[in-house]
Amino acid sequence: MKGPNNPEDLHFLLLPFMAPGHMLPMSDIAVLLALRGASVTLITTPLNAARLRPTLSHHHPLISLVALPFLPAPDSGLPDGCESFDALPSRDHEPAFFRATESLLAPTLRHLRAPGRAPPRCVIADAFLPWAREIAREFRAPRLVFHGCACFATLCFHNLIANGALARVGHEREQRIIVPGMPHEVEITQEQLQVDDTRLDDLRVEMWEAGEMADGVVVNSFEELEHEYLDVYREATGKDVWMIGPVSLSNKNPSNTMDRGGKASTNELRCLDWLDQREPKSVIYVSFGSIGRLSPPQTAELARALESSGRNFMWVIKGGNNDNGLPEEFKEEPITERRMVVHGWAPQVAILSHGAVGGFVTHCGWNSTLEGVCAGVPMVAWPLFAEQFLNEKLVVDVLRVGVRVGVERPSGWAGEGVGVVGVEAIERALEEVMDGGKEGVLRRMRARELGEMARKAVEVGGSSYVNMTRLIDYVSEHMYVNDDGT
Repeated sequence: MKGPNNPEDLHFLLLPFMAPGHMLPMSDIAVLLALRGASVTLITTPLNAARLRPTLSHHHPLISLVALPFLPAPDSGLPDGCESFDALPSRDHEPAFFRATESLLAPTLRHLRAPGRAPPRCVIADAFLPWAREIAREFRAPRLVFHGCACFATLCFHNLIANGALARVGHEREQRIIVPGMPHEVEITQEQLQVDDTRLDDLRVEMWEAGEMADGVVVNSFEELEHEYLDVYREATGKDVWMIGPVSLSNKNPSNTMDRGGKASTNELRCLDWLDQREPKSVIYVSFGSIGRLSPPQTAELARALESSGRNFMWVIKGGNNDNGLPEEFKEEPITERRMVVHGWAPQVAILSHGAVGGFVTHCGWNSTLEGVCAGVPMVAWPLFAEQFLNEKLVVDVLRVGVRVGVERPSGWAGEGVGVVGVEAIERALEEVMDGGKEGVLRRMRARELGEMARKAVEVGGSSYVNMTRLIDYVSEHMYVNDDGT
């Protein structure tokens, strides 16, 4: 083995899972690598490439965004043109979509085998793509797994599986489970873990086996935020773990974040102009991510609570039927002195960083959570599904920069299947996060301190900057000499 003399000799292959919450941080990782002079190939599908191109175009030509056809089996049951997880019409299509990603393996190998094309020296693949090990094996390249969530949540799931706790979980949805091997007690219910879909059992086994065979793990977080869990995770897995985040801070120029992941249906400058006219820390920002949906009754209750709070608010509502339950006045007059309702995509990083934003109502997806941390904004935790109930525990109980709205059960694909959080509970949470007396002052202070830590972590000499250097050095040291001597 020999290492390259220059970082640009390194070629990283990035394979994101096709969902906004996974593609966005992976594209940010591509930017971070390019800023260090490494070349990057990011593989995705045509519709997803169109989403990512505005972000990655700022760093051409070191980043090659390759769009390969997404060709699921004819009998998969997936609708035509369904290339991203957030485009699925219902959760019934989840298993088929996960399996359909395997159709990218063969075209990816053909692309990489083309004459004159530099082989990948490292494969960074989403944990949901266990077939990526075939690519790393062919090119004798280290394979690093990207989980897309916090070290805290990743460690919880690892310990639940490694200790056999998941295998002992019954079918009583309110059964409370203590996560083994954690530095402190973490309790979660069977239902919140959402492991009862047996159609995904085979995939979970493949993901676990692929993760066990990986050479290391890349985490979108920073050591100052999760050092306690990082140490335990390294010991539990015996693997190298590189915390290189928050990767959303990869773009130092705010204008480069405007189209990050999509194009706002309301002109992004209009969002910021509206915020410019509000008092500092006076606006509640509300967003449930690219996939999260509320039921119509819940949407109506949230609208009532926001109106009755007497505070300014900006509410981002994604596509589909997410505005069902929205009061007619919100639809007829989405922008007033006190409110701005945005349908579709919005420049979340820029919005959260604006001085007028004083609180963030979030579904606790890890990207949104970390973006809230970076902006130093306290949060109202409203988890919906996936690992979001674990992220809520981190935000509220460990970091103490958030308050619970009171959700106990995960929602269905369209927000169904759970009780409605009433106006009074929502108002209480909004008041706590925006005011909250002495504890509110301390919460905002902690949020600001974490935001400062996040920014310092990615600066030259910061913990995440150093970890990126170590990652690049690791790949350099593990490059194989090919038969032709290159």
